[in-house]
Amino acid sequence: MSRPYKGKGRRWEPRTRVNERIRVREVRVVGADGVQVGVLETREAIALAKRHGLDLVEVAPNARPPVCRVCDFGKYKYEESKKKKENKKTAQTNKVKEVQLRPRCEKHDFDFKLTRAIDFLCADMKVKIYLRFRGRENAHKEFGFDAVKRFVKELEPFGKTDTAPRLVGRGITVLVNPLPAKQRTENPHRKHGEEISMEDEIHYDDDEDTGDEESSEPNKPTGDKLNNAFENLEVPDEKPEKQAEA
Repeated sequence: MSRPYKGKGRRWEPRTRVNERIRVREVRVVGADGVQVGVLETREAIALAKRHGLDLVEVAPNARPPVCRVCDFGKYKYEESKKKKENKKTAQTNKVKEVQLRPRCEKHDFDFKLTRAIDFLCADMKVKIYLRFRGRENAHKEFGFDAVKRFVKELEPFGKTDTAPRLVGRGITVLVNPLPAKQRTENPHRKHGEEISMEDEIHYDDDEDTGDEESSEPNKPTGDKLNNAFENLEVPDEKPEKQAEA
């Protein structure tokens, strides 16, 4: 008895029909050079493709009549896979990053989380700011609202909020959306990091150019002029061996 199908497996995708798999009577043919040949019978179009040593590939099955292209099917699949990868890279993914604060956040911790939030917004990610109250902090929620408003104000050059900070349960939450790339300020932290890396590369190149030459600094010991801690040390003469007693 066969096992029941559980629906797990490879996702079904419509296959591209090629040559004899195209079952319609007529197709609109596009030549290998991109010029439209016209509407032909399917068998005539297949014969035309085989005369050029190519395949007849159905590129628009929903058109009436379907559109087919004379090309190399292997090359066609490779180009389509490259297009899919490029579309995935350029597609905007709505990612949400969360930054947690405290009512009495220290300056260093505040600046560090602010830097992370700016990096997320400059990478076209949404930032969810969440502040949670603990214990007796629930009695002074105004400190929490002040911290969140101050944090949001620092992010104004990079993002904006659709709603004001609101109290949800035992915490305050607000969502910051990134501004368009033309409207927001350039990320200052990324720019600073690039400058440092360039300086390091320049310093490394200078070291390589002067590696085989002698140092131009007069006080720098090189070669045989290295400092020797035992240079001026007087070594006592060796004592003659004692004669054996008769």
